[in-house]
Amino acid sequence: MNKTLVASLVICIAMGACKRKPPPEPKPDDPEVDQPTGPVISPNLPKDWSKEQTRRREAKAAYIAEHQAAYDWFTNFPFSEKDGYPYIILRLLPVIAPELWGSEENFLDVAGLFMDERQPDYPLARGVGFSGLARADAGGNIDYVSFTCGACHVGRVALADGTIQYLDGGVNTEFNVAQFRTRVYQTLQKMYGEHTSRVRKDLAAGEAIIEALDTMHLQDPNFFYKDYQYNDRHFDAEYEAAQVKLFKKKALTVIPLYLLRAEMEFEAYKALIAKNYEGGFEDQMLAGTGGMIDATGVNLGNVYVLERLTGAKDPTQALPPTPGITDIMAVWEQGKRRAHWNDDQTALVGGAGQWNGNIPIPIYRNLIAALTFGLIGTDVRVAAFGEELLDGLSADPYPFEVDLALATTGEALFQTHCVDCHRPHNGTTYTELGTDMNRAKVVDESIAASARRLLKFECGLDTEIDLGQGKVKPCATFDGVSLAGREQLIMSPVNEHWGYNALPLGGVWAQAPYLHNGSVPTLYHLLVADERPGTFVKGRLEYDEAHVGYSWDPSATSATGNPYEFNTAAADVTSNRGHDRDVTRDGKTYKLNWTDDKDGARALVEYMKTL
Repeated sequence: MNKTLVASLVICIAMGACKRKPPPEPKPDDPEVDQPTGPVISPNLPKDWSKEQTRRREAKAAYIAEHQAAYDWFTNFPFSEKDGYPYIILRLLPVIAPELWGSEENFLDVAGLFMDERQPDYPLARGVGFSGLARADAGGNIDYVSFTCGACHVGRVALADGTIQYLDGGVNTEFNVAQFRTRVYQTLQKMYGEHTSRVRKDLAAGEAIIEALDTMHLQDPNFFYKDYQYNDRHFDAEYEAAQVKLFKKKALTVIPLYLLRAEMEFEAYKALIAKNYEGGFEDQMLAGTGGMIDATGVNLGNVYVLERLTGAKDPTQALPPTPGITDIMAVWEQGKRRAHWNDDQTALVGGAGQWNGNIPIPIYRNLIAALTFGLIGTDVRVAAFGEELLDGLSADPYPFEVDLALATTGEALFQTHCVDCHRPHNGTTYTELGTDMNRAKVVDESIAASARRLLKFECGLDTEIDLGQGKVKPCATFDGVSLAGREQLIMSPVNEHWGYNALPLGGVWAQAPYLHNGSVPTLYHLLVADERPGTFVKGRLEYDEAHVGYSWDPSATSATGNPYEFNTAAADVTSNRGHDRDVTRDGKTYKLNWTDDKDGARALVEYMKTL
């Protein structure tokens, strides 16, 4: 080494002036370096679930406020302004037969309809509307009532602190149409007493109704409407007195027609049970299944009634060929299920609006729900407002805590095994999942043809309605394409829908129980098929956060809802088979039964809470 350089180094060291070159920065994967602590959260998931809950709830509230008229029509307005149950008679049922109806505050709670605390002045339970809200001339006729969209599609869940959260566009797991009709029928029998002739029954019931009317109206001039006010309409004592006077004037016609309707609805339902639910499920069907309905059967029960009244040889032929009981569906996020035109505009594809997607045009799907109740003069405005509201109505966020690290693991599994089928605009109808196929085959070609004719009659190319901003023709076009000459598309070809759609899973946490027939209580049981209970409880509002579904264990106690026991072995149509075996499509295998990987199932469930 150069002597001069050595001497310089000695002096430098002696004076402490030499600085060593710093060591190289350690690499991030150096095992000696402390790695960042804390769970790894997917960039697709929120970092704070509580803040995300607030954000989603506020966004949904703002959306509803922007579509307030549509929301009101969806929740409170009846399916017809000129037909249904006379309002005054409905309000008198618990006066005539208090032992058959619910609490003094809400006599309809026995049918799973609840008072919504967000509208404390409304005179009826959520899901029941009266025609005075919709008529151009509020006092031009007696008021009729019918169920509204909100009867099925405004649900509730009990939170950990005991408060109730409402689910607009979700599922009313308590609603029991059969229970309502059965109690109406029993009330009629009490009024009839020992009378059996049509004339005598009409007279006896008429006397009971008028006597109850006079008693209650004399005690309280606001008994029927509770001085309710909606926008510029005030249903005060003056309005009520006018309705009472008009009802009495029409009583000799209105009361017998009501009695006949209520009796025939009940008889039609019994005929449906006898035809399609033999083998041990009859009693359950007659008692009703809250949160479930055979909508096609109830709808065609109206045709059965007509066949009976006109003397048809076998009116049961009008009823569907197979049992079709299904869970009520959530209807939010309809935009993700919306069908679209194919290239030459000859077919609608990519739609999955209901269990098997056979009614692709939204307004007709809404209309067919209204027609279920057999009303004359279906109000097309309800269906049109429903289409407006639901297209962009978001699902409610999961209201409990989420383990976002575990959800991150579940996200990867979801992308591998679930998203290909449960994607938006997937119109594929699946037949290989092992579920009971009766509901998928409940509409044959003759029923579909009749439905097309009826729907076209209710809302044709020239049908005009006013939604508050001028007249429109809601059934003349779909997505800018004329429906002239395309009426066949009102109901898709039957043979294309003998299976079930895989719907998008927004708000799937609130759609328990699962499968089309509501035979699996929680998401965990859906994935871990070997643990599915044969019998469980439906209709509670308490929630099982561990399994993700409403409280289902028969041994648990409940202070809410209208619980009842559901036996999946009662009939083929209630079977909990399906979505319980791996499926291979287009060379790719999808894991559906996670019994051998329960940790994976829990991760998947945790991720689905965030959808």
